[in-house]
Amino acid sequence: MGLLDGKKILITGVLTDASLAFGVARIAQEQGAEIALTGAGRGLRLTERTARKLPEPCEVYELDVTEPAQVDALRDTLTSTWGRVDGALHSIGFAPEAILGDDFMGGTWDDVKVALEISAYSLKVLAEATAPLMTNGGSIVGLTFDATVAWPAYNWMGVAKAALESTNRYLARALGPQDIRCNLIAAGPIRTIAAKSIPGFAAFEEVWDEKSPLGWDVNDSTAVAESTVALLSDWFRGTTGSIIHVDGGYHSIGA
Repeated sequence: MGLLDGKKILITGVLTDASLAFGVARIAQEQGAEIALTGAGRGLRLTERTARKLPEPCEVYELDVTEPAQVDALRDTLTSTWGRVDGALHSIGFAPEAILGDDFMGGTWDDVKVALEISAYSLKVLAEATAPLMTNGGSIVGLTFDATVAWPAYNWMGVAKAALESTNRYLARALGPQDIRCNLIAAGPIRTIAAKSIPGFAAFEEVWDEKSPLGWDVNDSTAVAESTVALLSDWFRGTTGSIIHVDGGYHSIGA
């Protein structure tokens, strides 16, 4: 028996087979889940293409988290096709190039509000689409990058991740009475399309493996995916509002 036997899991954020969300989708299927993916805009076609690389076929739905009509349409579609949702993965993030890099003071509100809406507020939007269908309880899991410190180059995306982490705690408080758990995985750096868009990302790669007690492979997202699947399962039924670090232990080590 798999950890997710009989579960219906919605997964956002699959663009290529290097995406963290793709690893989650693959292992979720291997653990018995029926999954559906979402994609947005020009990335929707990429998601549809990448879905064919999964062990089992799955549906791909359009979801732009900035478009309320698409959120409503997705919820209606899941209601008619599945009838319920057991879990959802939030793997959504974006910041305009102008607020990445080293010029923190150069960030404008027009750019910052885009990062906050897509990277943080979208967790609440995903809950709006799925929580009403979690009639037997459920699990919402998001992916973050430790926002307790200021990273080089991450800039306003780090602020957006801090907002995501706070949003997770408030969602846990709001949805707990419905037996819906909300948790985040703080992943170490993995070479994804999103990571490559961050100027100076190589600086993380150079030190992470050396400093992490368990070591770290920026090309292998398996540990992140396995931990995410565990949080989506019933094995963490008493855990909510938490951030689980899957980073080789890097976060726990000083200079």
